[in-house]
Amino acid sequence: METGTEKMLAHSADGIGWMTFNNPARRNAMSLEMWRGLGIILEAFENDPDVRVVVMRGAGGKAFVSGADISEFDSARANAEQRKTYAAQTEAGRQWLDRLTKPLIALIDGYCVGGGLATAMAADIRFATPDSKFAIPAAKLGLGYEMGGLKLLTSLVGPARAKDIMFSARMLEADEALRIGLINFVTDRGAIEDSVTDYAKTIAGNAPLTIRAAKAALDELALEPGQRDIEAISALVAACFDSEDYREGRQAFKEKRPPAFKGR
Repeated sequence: METGTEKMLAHSADGIGWMTFNNPARRNAMSLEMWRGLGIILEAFENDPDVRVVVMRGAGGKAFVSGADISEFDSARANAEQRKTYAAQTEAGRQWLDRLTKPLIALIDGYCVGGGLATAMAADIRFATPDSKFAIPAAKLGLGYEMGGLKLLTSLVGPARAKDIMFSARMLEADEALRIGLINFVTDRGAIEDSVTDYAKTIAGNAPLTIRAAKAALDELALEPGQRDIEAISALVAACFDSEDYREGRQAFKEKRPPAFKGR
């Protein structure tokens, strides 16, 4: 797939879209061009009916994403005014992390820090190797952290642990990240790619409309009650009951065979 930058790679196979942060020399630190590439990739996967689940990972074996590319800060993020411009330039990519209707999995191998952790938290499911490390070092840099990221962190680990992570800026090992709910699974490095692939294939084999409705409903539940679009969720649920896949699921159950879902 053409991504606009060699620092973002993408391909798809067996119903899985793979997106790779490819800046290993800087431990996959996110530059502006990488944010633009991320938006291009996720939009393409969203619109590809053959892609049913997306996996994002980092290249090089040392980091998922080690944070924002600090080398750009002096020129692009040196003050409050530049922060607004920087945020606008990264917004398309960030929006696609939120707008993707398909399940998103983060495969974390190594450092997952700052903006890298924020990106991983935007995934629906997170796998990590035992030696992966997690932190939000904003307090060591003096920068402010946006409300949206803090809300997401709090939804995963609770307010007390979120305060610990933000105030101390300390590094968390994978076992602690698993225990507090920051990640879902810890898998040995030699097995993690196969484990993620098997898990993603399981999702890809399930009914896409059901998964889309479930993801949308769970995302709405994370909003304040007055912000929730109940009618939109009801429409997605109704579409499941009117779908060919629902008929296929019932028929496959009767015939004691695996269903062949088509997403319609």
